[in-house]
Amino acid sequence: MAELARRKQAAGRPQMEKMHRSSSYLSDHQQYRPPKKPETYHGIDEVVEGSPPPKSTSPKAALPFRGVPQDDMPATIVDSGVSHSLSHPNCAPPPGQKSDRLVATLFYKGSSLTSAPASARPAALSESNETLPPNMAPTTNMDAFPLEPPTQESEQLDHIYGSYISPLCIASFLHLMSTFPQPRGAEEPHSSHRCLDSPETPRIVELTLSPVPSPECLSLSDLRKHEMIYRFEQEWNVDVVLQLDLVWRRHPRLVVFDMDSTLITQEVVELMAETIKEPADLAARVADITRRAMMGELEFEASFRERVALLKNVNATVFDNLRPVLDVTRGAPELIKALKRLGVKTAVLSGGFQPLTSWLAEQLGIDYAFANEVMIEKGKLTGETKGIIVGKERKRDLLVEIAAKEQVDLAQAVAVGDGANDLLMLGKAGLGVAWNAKPRVQMEADARLNSKSLLDLLYLFGFTAEEIQMLSA
Repeated sequence: MAELARRKQAAGRPQMEKMHRSSSYLSDHQQYRPPKKPETYHGIDEVVEGSPPPKSTSPKAALPFRGVPQDDMPATIVDSGVSHSLSHPNCAPPPGQKSDRLVATLFYKGSSLTSAPASARPAALSESNETLPPNMAPTTNMDAFPLEPPTQESEQLDHIYGSYISPLCIASFLHLMSTFPQPRGAEEPHSSHRCLDSPETPRIVELTLSPVPSPECLSLSDLRKHEMIYRFEQEWNVDVVLQLDLVWRRHPRLVVFDMDSTLITQEVVELMAETIKEPADLAARVADITRRAMMGELEFEASFRERVALLKNVNATVFDNLRPVLDVTRGAPELIKALKRLGVKTAVLSGGFQPLTSWLAEQLGIDYAFANEVMIEKGKLTGETKGIIVGKERKRDLLVEIAAKEQVDLAQAVAVGDGANDLLMLGKAGLGVAWNAKPRVQMEADARLNSKSLLDLLYLFGFTAEEIQMLSA
């Protein structure tokens, strides 16, 4: 019985009999065992009797390398299929010389421009002169006789060659740039390009051109406004941004924004007017004044006071009520996040109202916020303003003050806006960007972007789509 109990106790863990065990625990439990050694195997410490002595071979003397093939070391030619030049005109210039390069960033707008509606086209001629449009010959009224035929708009080419920056678009742009006067004694123009978002169907392409067109004949400011550049943009449905290839372009330190129609898609004063039901045409009147002020037809300060006067007796709670209504421009939060990661200071300089501007700046993480203050009595707007109106001069001065406080050179400052009251600010910054702006602003600003996402601003600094994704993630 004792023997049976002992066997049951040991049954839970099978054990090897002593006669089958080896002297090594590792040999018993390892899963892999090396194969048996062949009979001819001899250990390193064994002496093999009767084996012939090894042949003594003297090492071959190393031949000196003289950079040329020799008889016993013939040249080996391998076709790798790669052609690469160690030098390019767009590389860093030799010591003592100054770089002379222009960077052109091409943005495809994403949708073809629409043609003129059928109602705007001349009616077809018929046998009866009575059906002719009144402004077309033949006519007996010489005052109505057209002196010149109507100017035909440029043909849209992007829908023919591809809805992106196509190779033919790049070739056309390079040909255009080659027609501008070159500096005296300059070598043949050279160029290189990078597709910043997609190598196959790029929407943004950065071209580096050398040399810069002669500044004696055509300044950079005039080149940006050149009629041929404008025609190219219309034909290929693109925006062209021209910048000198300087270190400031790649390393901005301060970016300031307008608020209405820039950081947000609306005009705040119009939103406030829409809350007033009497008189019924108040919102339309305010919108008309705003439009004329942004177009530069009215002085901003006077027009702002006029619009605020129309808001008399509006409850001050309107600012809190409008917070959830504000529509932040696509890409704005990601852009601010990316700029903060790069150590760039940001500011919003608004011709709107301080309560909403400060709230939006806090939501987006913007460092500075300046806007207009309005008088409030007994919980209602009095229709009057207080302090300095944040108009075009004030925006420019605030940009200079913030740059001085942060010890930022204005060459490293970027300003973004859409209205005529932003022009002085755009002109003072190292780079002024007209964002979906009014026609006058687009023509006078350094750069124009007619895009859907404010995040596209980072392409102007030379970042690729992959890098922008990393910065804004």
